[in-house]
Amino acid sequence: MSSAESQSGVDKLQGLADGLQPASPGDPVWVTVGQLFDGSGESTISGGHLVYDALTIRFVGELQRRPPPEVLRPGQTSPDVELPGYTALPGLIDCHTHLFLDGAPVDLDTRKRYLTREPGWLLERARARWRKIMSMGITAVRDAGDKDGVGLALAEECAGQRGKVSTHPYIDSPGAAIHRRGRYGSFMGKPLDDFDNLELCVEGRVAAGADRIKLIATGIINFKAGKVTSAPQLTGDEVRELVTASQQRGKQTFAHASGTDGIQNVIDGGVTTVEHGYFVTREQLARMRDNRIGWVPTIAPVQIQIDRAEELGWSGQVVDHLRRIVADHFRMLSTAQDLGTIVMAGSDAGSCGVPHGLGLLRELELMQLAGVSASSVLAGATGLASRLLSFQEPIGRLAEGCRARMIFTRHQPLQKVAELQRDKIVVFDGKALACDAATDTEGL
Repeated sequence: MSSAESQSGVDKLQGLADGLQPASPGDPVWVTVGQLFDGSGESTISGGHLVYDALTIRFVGELQRRPPPEVLRPGQTSPDVELPGYTALPGLIDCHTHLFLDGAPVDLDTRKRYLTREPGWLLERARARWRKIMSMGITAVRDAGDKDGVGLALAEECAGQRGKVSTHPYIDSPGAAIHRRGRYGSFMGKPLDDFDNLELCVEGRVAAGADRIKLIATGIINFKAGKVTSAPQLTGDEVRELVTASQQRGKQTFAHASGTDGIQNVIDGGVTTVEHGYFVTREQLARMRDNRIGWVPTIAPVQIQIDRAEELGWSGQVVDHLRRIVADHFRMLSTAQDLGTIVMAGSDAGSCGVPHGLGLLRELELMQLAGVSASSVLAGATGLASRLLSFQEPIGRLAEGCRARMIFTRHQPLQKVAELQRDKIVVFDGKALACDAATDTEGL
């Protein structure tokens, strides 16, 4: 397709999108769709009504159940827009991103230079991404930490717009992650060794504005060896003490953990979610299920090492290791679905080769390839995530009282989640944007 034809398609889609925008913030829009996925993962409405204004969803129901008059404009008797060939679903939540980092570059020298930039430059760079991120249907992110306060600044801006018509996705952030001095994580965290004890460390993070507490409990995978070769940074008792201190201050915890021993420590410590979780076992997944601990598997950053191995300079032996690691991770994802473990979607955007926005869409595709059903994948990026993570606004669901942030697509994401990478309409707080298939990674 030529660029002119592509633009023509976007223009036609925007014409449709214009009808999905409230005339003013308090005016309702009544839409009917062919399918409605509410985000719970439990059911899909085949043929449904949606009524919303710029701030909130007023009504959701099957076609046989018409909206009551009080949620409509006075005297309104028919929908504003009818989309029988479309699916409506909540805006997506990326449960693990690093907002201060560009993810698209794979050149390591470029990435090293990026980390030397001033915090103010990093903050403006992050702010500039919002329109692109939203155009891919991502309407909320859980930042996973940085040492320069970028995530905290963005989260503070977001907090100032809660309950109002907003201009950017929902954001929360832990600020600096907690790690041990001299161990992995200095580029995104600050050491617990700066404090006299673990409770004071948590108190310091909360005082700085942390929405939740991020722990770096292990190192990372040694790709050349094909395993995690360093001992865990935190013991189970230390994790438990950090979790208890966080809970006493009303904060959830999430833990970077790969390697069976490190994963066991964070499960024993009672974190809210395990991030990455490479080399997790079936027994650990069962324990996570029983304790309602979520798993954010972040397949994309390791898969990209395979997809772009030549650019990254990996040998055939390393690629073999990577393929084995991803294959094992796929098996554990399928096992988690069988066991009923809570699995949520996070891209680890900002990691090498994982751009913001696009990274989450790729992550969803990989989760389905691993054997997770499309509805479960989408629930892990919408309602299931919002329920476990207790966000400060009602997001991630198409339900009465939730924020009006949603996607309309003529494709079939409930069969193949990769269809979300195609053209769609994103509605966010009274604005409706026609979005073509995204390919431009500049600034992401």
